Amino acid sequence: MKNRKFIDHLVRRLSWAELDENYLAEIVRLARAEDICGAGLKTAPKDKRDLTTDTLTPNVGGSAVLAARKDMTLCGLPLIKIILDVYSKFDGEGGCSVKLLACDGEKVKKGEAVAEISGPARTMIRAERVMLNFLQHLSGVATLTSKYVEALGESSSKILDTRKTTPCFRTLEKYAVACGGAYTHRTGLFDRVMLKDNHLASSDAVSGAHLAAAVRRAKAMNEGYAVEVEVDSISQIAPVLEAGADVVMFDNFSLEELKEGVKIVGDRAWTEASGGITLDTIKEVGQTGVDFISSGALVHQSVWIDIGMDWKK
Repeated sequence: MKNRKFIDHLVRRLSWAELDENYLAEIVRLARAEDICGAGLKTAPKDKRDLTTDTLTPNVGGSAVLAARKDMTLCGLPLIKIILDVYSKFDGEGGCSVKLLACDGEKVKKGEAVAEISGPARTMIRAERVMLNFLQHLSGVATLTSKYVEALGESSSKILDTRKTTPCFRTLEKYAVACGGAYTHRTGLFDRVMLKDNHLASSDAVSGAHLAAAVRRAKAMNEGYAVEVEVDSISQIAPVLEAGADVVMFDNFSLEELKEGVKIVGDRAWTEASGGITLDTIKEVGQTGVDFISSGALVHQSVWIDIGMDWKK
């Protein structure tokens, strides 16, 4: 029988409340240093300042609206305050206020205002590009994910993300996937055992008794964690099930192989399809009866979606 004790871990969405805002602020500080101080360059710039915005009169207030330039699924709005707070501390001209007009995960139309910001004009203008970069990228991930969810249709299968994420942006991108309506696979190497092809090949445990022994060893060493095993052939399923794997991941199986694999596994473990999942194929994959469909495309095939900052007169 499927091990139900792991259901809350296997079927979950990463929420904003789970994100470390101190870590996010550090990412913003790095982004600001890159933009203003030339961080990342071997030779530091002569002037570590915003040459253009510094020409504006200091301590002048202003306000602006952030607006969608295209239809989209929003993500990243709570970052606006974090970003403006970081910039305000460096600028020393006072803080900025933020009024959110929409919510993460909400579908908005082209031209719709999603937030209003006000405060020192120079701080807001300095922060504009970095702020929009975050919002456009994360909303792009959420928007593509929502298209995958819609393409899957009424299937009981759940769409999962993967670890194919931008270094240091993983929690944000997985949060964006959640905003698009999909679910979180393991967040890192620390929260699930996942025996993939290279783990098994390096231990000469790709079939039969050796494969079963590898799975048993993983379970014995990691009590309390789900153990998932990647299989790339029908013949690997039996020893994996025999050893008590919690999740069997079918890697690059054809539709017919998926149907057969799901039938063999039955209710003895959770099943997952992975590899080559596209908007055109996901509905058929869902119809095979797999519990989960994982795809790195939700992140690495997403395209930034335009959000603009319009100054209020």
